[in-house]
Amino acid sequence: MKEENFQTLSAKEINKNIYDHVREIGREFRAGFEVMKKYQKSVTIFGSARSKPDSFHYKQAESISAKIARDTGYAIITGGGPGIMEAASKGAYEAGGKVLGLTIKFPRGQITNKYLTESYQFNYFFIRKAIMTFSAEAFLFFPGGYGTADELFNILNLTQTQKIPLVPIILVGKDFWEPMRGFLHDHMLEHHHTISEEDMKSFIITDDPDEILRVISRAHVSGWWNVMD
Repeated sequence: MKEENFQTLSAKEINKNIYDHVREIGREFRAGFEVMKKYQKSVTIFGSARSKPDSFHYKQAESISAKIARDTGYAIITGGGPGIMEAASKGAYEAGGKVLGLTIKFPRGQITNKYLTESYQFNYFFIRKAIMTFSAEAFLFFPGGYGTADELFNILNLTQTQKIPLVPIILVGKDFWEPMRGFLHDHMLEHHHTISEEDMKSFIITDDPDEILRVISRAHVSGWWNVMD
């Protein structure tokens, strides 16, 4: 059997490694919050990076995002990448709105869309997620994959456990989200009793731009930035 060469770290080296990570995590959190302080009214939009410009949901995200930027003046915040993120960024950008892209550093690099008025890159996924879910007045979820599902259920869990205030969670794309609602109701609520009736009221599913605007315009503005000055 081939003998592998493993590097043995001393206790001092391990402790330094931990300290360096903790220091970098703290720095990245502070920088992220400083960026967010510039966007005191915002809507965060999630969705698949794989959606193509000629797809229905890409065009839907572009149109709705433009309407939000134009009619409310709220900034649009996305992960800054392609697909739905690009569509939402493009719609708001071309409508004259503010668009913040919170990107992530990948070993092979991230494709950043060109429709951003500002961007900030994170090293840590969990910090990026915390910043994206911290301060928005509403969250819009378009069809997506594992990442979108992760963000959605993270926010649903945070509101369920009252770790964050109740905030509008809007699922756009009935063809995609209605089957999920069926699963939640039939299997999680009715059959396995793992969620409550109230949990089913934590989100709405709609494709109506006017309804989306009404929900956003009625949302509470947190004013979180005042406690950080």
